[in-house]
Amino acid sequence: MTELRCRISETLEGDNEEEEEEEETQQSEPELDTKGVEKLSSGATDENLQQKDGSEVKGDEPEQEEESIKPAVRTPRSSSTSGFLQRLVRVFFGCLAAVACGMLYAVYLSTYHDRKFWFSTKQELEREITFQEGSGLYYYYYKHMLAAPSFERGFYELMIDNKTVSGQTINAVERLSLYPELIASFVYRVTGSQDFVEPVYFYVGAVFGLQAVYVTALFVCSWVMSGTWVAGMLAVAWYVINRSDTTKVDHALPLRDNWALPYFSCQVAALTGFLSNNISSATEMFCYLTMSATTFTFLLVWEHSHYVLFIQGLCLFLLDSFDLVPPRKMADIHKVYLSSLFLAYLFQFQNATLLSSPLLSLLIGSVLARYFQQKMKMGPLVARVMKLFLHFHLVFTTGITFSYLVKKLIPVSESDFILKFLEVKFGLNTTTDFVTNFLLCQESLQTPGQDFFLRLTQASVLPFYLLVLSICLLSTLQTIYRRLSGQPMKTDHRLEDGRIGEQPEVIYHVFHTLFFGGLSLLFEGMKYLWTPYVCMFTAFGVCCPGLWMTVFKWVKLKSIHPVVLSLILSTAVPTIIGFSLWREYCPRVLAELSDLPEFYDPDTVELISWIRSQAPVAAVFAGSPHLLATIKLCSGAAVTSLPLYSDVNLLKRTEDTYQVYAMRSAEDVYKLLTSQKTNYVIIEESICNELSFNKGCRIKDLLDISNGHVVYDKGEIYSFSKHGRFCHEIKMNYSPYTNYFTRVFWNRSYHVYKVNSVISFQY
Repeated sequence: MTELRCRISETLEGDNEEEEEEEETQQSEPELDTKGVEKLSSGATDENLQQKDGSEVKGDEPEQEEESIKPAVRTPRSSSTSGFLQRLVRVFFGCLAAVACGMLYAVYLSTYHDRKFWFSTKQELEREITFQEGSGLYYYYYKHMLAAPSFERGFYELMIDNKTVSGQTINAVERLSLYPELIASFVYRVTGSQDFVEPVYFYVGAVFGLQAVYVTALFVCSWVMSGTWVAGMLAVAWYVINRSDTTKVDHALPLRDNWALPYFSCQVAALTGFLSNNISSATEMFCYLTMSATTFTFLLVWEHSHYVLFIQGLCLFLLDSFDLVPPRKMADIHKVYLSSLFLAYLFQFQNATLLSSPLLSLLIGSVLARYFQQKMKMGPLVARVMKLFLHFHLVFTTGITFSYLVKKLIPVSESDFILKFLEVKFGLNTTTDFVTNFLLCQESLQTPGQDFFLRLTQASVLPFYLLVLSICLLSTLQTIYRRLSGQPMKTDHRLEDGRIGEQPEVIYHVFHTLFFGGLSLLFEGMKYLWTPYVCMFTAFGVCCPGLWMTVFKWVKLKSIHPVVLSLILSTAVPTIIGFSLWREYCPRVLAELSDLPEFYDPDTVELISWIRSQAPVAAVFAGSPHLLATIKLCSGAAVTSLPLYSDVNLLKRTEDTYQVYAMRSAEDVYKLLTSQKTNYVIIEESICNELSFNKGCRIKDLLDISNGHVVYDKGEIYSFSKHGRFCHEIKMNYSPYTNYFTRVFWNRSYHVYKVNSVISFQY
């Protein structure tokens, strides 16, 4: 009898071990079934103990108990199989919805672009003029690569380009970050697309395809954080509704950020999955590889990408400092950053800017500080706070020192200029420098107006964003306090816990949206980096039961079961928002495809036609940077400057060209233009007679301030000089202006003057 009881106990223990192994391998096993198995197992064990205490057991009782236990062991297998199938179905439909959203958005953009510019009905010249804000310059190099005899020959010509900026030989691939055009032209050649699609449609289609990837990544990111793909659909809906504040693809297709930001979106989605605790090792490796590839590509295609990654690095630095993410994962992320910077440095022809970038300085400081402070995350609360302040001091001191040494060894002219710009921007200094004031007057670098926040409020995204951010931020602060107090951080989160701020991916996005939101309050151009993630983060919050459960835990709700209510709200709130958005904005979005005026610029078409037919092939043109980009695209002529505002030397050349709108003598302007080997100068009526409420930001006002031609009287600014304004005086057609310049073309918008190679003195 005793031997039989022992066998029963061994059988039960073996069954319990099998159940534990199945629970580890089957991650999605339903909780109710698991509890049932535990109850059956514990009940059987209690019976064995009672039998050991002296109760008599019949010979057939062990067999009956074994038979009663077998169904309990089989139940998790069937339930885990059904749970796996349910999860597979959810993933399938979620992926289908994500891809469908991306494809529909790409089709919408293509249709909108075609109807806005009448793209399919226009000739090649009129199509190219539609590339606004100087973005046509990038498309010119795409055309150049396709016109070259071979890809290798075209690539070589771009590396020693002496036909773009007059008097200079530049590496256009490095200077303008032309890898998107190189890749697009290479794919166009290799795939034989020239047989069935025009080059311009292939280029435009590539940009729209990346925008589809952009919204798909936002969909996936919101889905991963909330656990439901309804959040992804809501994020995409908000993104499309607020399109004027989320992307510039509507009017300036070839801009670098339109190529780069989709890769950044994929990188953020991969980082979100990588930081998550409840993922398998295979999924973690996939996220790691995706993050590595997209980080490198992002650095490669946009010259400002390392600044964006620096802000992201600060968010991750805070996660590591507060011990909110495993050190192993932070080490892997550091490897991704360092390897991507190294590869980008090589592919960008040893770009010194990357060596002095704040991202590399932050990484160096973090690695050294972690080496010297290996016991930073140990001790009581006060000691850990003191160590934390010391850690911040070490990291930033080391980073600043490293950056200073690099700049001394490898001089980078842009670094001092950026510091000067920030001093003036934040009111720490004043300047009369034209370049600095010119950049401060750019729309993307100014403070956003109230209409931006009004649009977000009308679309209902801003109120819900503030609600979600407040809840997540408070929960994150609670988590930070618990970690500094020495409490362990849970890796398996349950809905009943109500701690949304203990999930590393949520904490990262809280820091992410705070940092980029703060920059968006200072620079309007940063809204294109912040608003898409506002849509994603808000959609995650309203669709996540854990967020509502966190609130109910705080208020200690007892009248209704908090789990049930949180599940109801996470379904009802996004449903109501979705129906309201559908009712109000769906007709507007569809109306945008029908009520579109034709974009036509006859004066620019006439100017380009004259340049193509009358100007010499080797002629050099001077004018505003945006106009020069269009001239370069449509005619291939050399120009004096480019719309590249990150290059200080080009900005100085732009200042010299803009002197035609200043109060300067004909001789002074002639000397400046001939120093740039200019043959023709183009004066634009829109700049010469510019009317603006922001008087201090007109080109002629900036020039007058820089040249010292202003008088201050009772708070008002008046321009004064012994010379008249050049762009007005030259139209009078009298000496000495006719001695240096000869008008050769004019229409309502442009006046073209030939710079005389031989000065004719007429009186």
